[in-house]
Amino acid sequence: MTFRQFAFNNVVRNKKLYAAYFLSSMFTVMVFFTFSIFAFHPALSGSEMNQSVAQGMNISAGIIYVFSFFFILYSMSSFLQSRKKEFGLLMMQGMSMRQIRSMVFLENMIIGFFATIGGISLGLIFAKGILLLAENVLILDSELHFYLPIQAVGLTFVSFIVLFFFISLFVSYILRSKKLIDLMKGDKKSKGEPKANLFLTLTAIVLLGGGYAVALLVEGMAVLAVMLPVIIVVTIGTYLLFTQLSVYIIRRMKAKESFFWHKTNMILLSDLSFRMKDNARTFFMVAMVSTVAFSAIGTLFGFQTFLTAGTKENNPNTFTYYAYDNEEQADVALVNETLQKENIKANSEQMVLRYYEIGQDSILIAKQSDFNRFAELIGEEKVEVVAGEARVVEFDGVPYGHTKELIGQTIELKSSEELKANDVIYSKALPATDSYFIVADQHFEDLPDTTYETSYHAWQVIEGKEKVLEISEKLYEELEFKISAVEYEVYQINKAFGAIMFVGLFIGVVFFVSAGSFLYFRLYMDLDEDKQKFKSISKMGLTTKELKKVLNRQTVILFFAPIIVALIHGAVALTALSNMFYYDLFKESAIVLSVFLGIQIIYFFIVRYFYGKQVREAV
Repeated sequence: MTFRQFAFNNVVRNKKLYAAYFLSSMFTVMVFFTFSIFAFHPALSGSEMNQSVAQGMNISAGIIYVFSFFFILYSMSSFLQSRKKEFGLLMMQGMSMRQIRSMVFLENMIIGFFATIGGISLGLIFAKGILLLAENVLILDSELHFYLPIQAVGLTFVSFIVLFFFISLFVSYILRSKKLIDLMKGDKKSKGEPKANLFLTLTAIVLLGGGYAVALLVEGMAVLAVMLPVIIVVTIGTYLLFTQLSVYIIRRMKAKESFFWHKTNMILLSDLSFRMKDNARTFFMVAMVSTVAFSAIGTLFGFQTFLTAGTKENNPNTFTYYAYDNEEQADVALVNETLQKENIKANSEQMVLRYYEIGQDSILIAKQSDFNRFAELIGEEKVEVVAGEARVVEFDGVPYGHTKELIGQTIELKSSEELKANDVIYSKALPATDSYFIVADQHFEDLPDTTYETSYHAWQVIEGKEKVLEISEKLYEELEFKISAVEYEVYQINKAFGAIMFVGLFIGVVFFVSAGSFLYFRLYMDLDEDKQKFKSISKMGLTTKELKKVLNRQTVILFFAPIIVALIHGAVALTALSNMFYYDLFKESAIVLSVFLGIQIIYFFIVRYFYGKQVREAV
C-alpha cells in the first residue's frame, strides 16, 4: 500500500466523522458555483439593472469564498483535535511528524477535491431549477435560460482547489510542534472543572440586560445611533454568557443535591460541567453566526414588507394624477382611453388641491363635498363639518403630521369670520403627506387667496385588476412622474429587492448550515470519549432507556443552547428595526425565526439518530 493509498483509506475509514465536513464543504461550493452561474449568465449583461444583479452575485460569491476559508479552517482544526491519539500511535509505529503532516495534507486535498467536484455537479443538476426560481424572485427584464457555464465551472474549481491547498498547508504546518507525549495523551489531560467568576457572571447579565433594554426602548433614528454600541455590548455579554454564566448555573444546579441526585441528572451535569469550557467558544461562535443569519434575512424581509405595505397604505387609489403643466386634459383622456381599451372599469374623481397660508406654513384646505367624494371613492365614510368650524384631517398611516399644531388653529375668512378646528379625524381620502383642514362648503369660497394649487385626479379600479400592472407600465412611459400607480410602485420595490433577497437568503442559509456543522463537529469530536464513558457507566447499571434519555438531553443542550440565544438576539434586533420604522414586523420576524428553528430541529433529529446509534452500538 502506497502512502497516497494510506491517506485515501484514512478518509474512507473516517467517513462518519468527515461526513458533515464533506457535505458542508460541498454545499458551500455549490452555493458559490450558483452565484457564479448568475454572474456569468449572458442575460445579465444587458440592462443596467441586470448588470447590477450580476455585480451583486459576484460580491456575494466573494463573501461566501472568504467565509468558506474560515469555516473549512475551523473544521479541519476540530478534526485534528479529535485525532491526536491516532497521530501519537502512528508516531510510535515509526511515522515521522513530516509524514503525518503530509498525510493530513493529502487527506484534506482528497476531501477538498471531491467536495469541489460534488458541489459543481450538484450545481449543474439543480441549475435549471435555481434559474427558474431566480427568474421569478429577481423579476428581471429577460429570461434566465439554461446555458453551459464553462466560466463558472472553471472559476469555482480553481478557486476552491486553491482554497483547500492553502488550508491544507496551514493545517499541516500547525502540527509541526506537537510532541509524542502530547499526542498520546490527547484529550486525556485533565482540564479541571471550570469555575465561574462571580464578577464576570454578573457582568454578562448586566451587559445582555442593558443591551436588550436599550435596543427595545429607543425609537426612530436613535436606533441607528445605538446600534454599534449595542452590538458590541451584546457580543461581549454573549461570550461571557457561555464562558461564565452557563458554568455558574451548572455549578448551582450541582450544588442542589435534591436535583443533582435525581435519576440521571448526575451523569448529565457532571459531563456537561467538564465539557462546558471547550463547548463555550463553539456555542458563542454558533450563536453569533446564527444571529447574523437571522438578523440579515429578517431585516431584508422586514424592510421590503415595510416599503411595500407603506406604499399600499399611502396610496389607496389605483391611479393618481397631478397636473403640472397645460396638458392635463390630454393626459386624463389618455388614462381613460387606456382603461377603456383594456376593458378595465374604474370610478374616478377630480378636484383642485388648494393650499393657504396658515401661520408660517402652507396648509391644504378642502371643502366637505370634495373630501366626501374622494372618501367614497376608497370606501371611507363621509364626514360633516358644522358651520363656523373646521376639522383637522390626519393622513392615516403617517405619524409625522402637524396635527397638534393645527388643533385650535384659527382660519380667518374674507368676511372677517373665524373658523376654529377643535377635533381630528383620520382618513386616506386625499393625498396629503401632512395634516390639513376640512371646512363646510359655504365657507370655502370665503377663504383668502391661495398660495398654491394643483389639479388632482384619482381612479379606483373595480374590474380588471389583473391588467393594472401591464397598463401602468405603459402609462408611466407616456406620463412619467405626473401619474402614480400603486401596483407599479410595489412591483418596482419588489424588483429592486428581489436580487437582494435572493442573495441574502443564500448567504443566510450558508451561515446557518455552517453553524449547524460547527455543532456537529463539536459533538463528534467527543464521540470516542462518550462511547467509552457510557460503556463504563452501563456496567454500573445504566439501562438503555436511561442512556437514551441522557443522550437526548445532552444533544438538545448542545444544539439548542446557542440557537435559542441566537433566536432571542434576532428577535430583539428585529424588534428594534420595527421601532426604527414605527412599523410592526412581528409577523415577518416570526416567519424568519420559525423557518430557521424548523431547519435546526430537522438537523437535530438527523444528528441525534446517528450519534445515538453509534453510542448505543458501542455500549
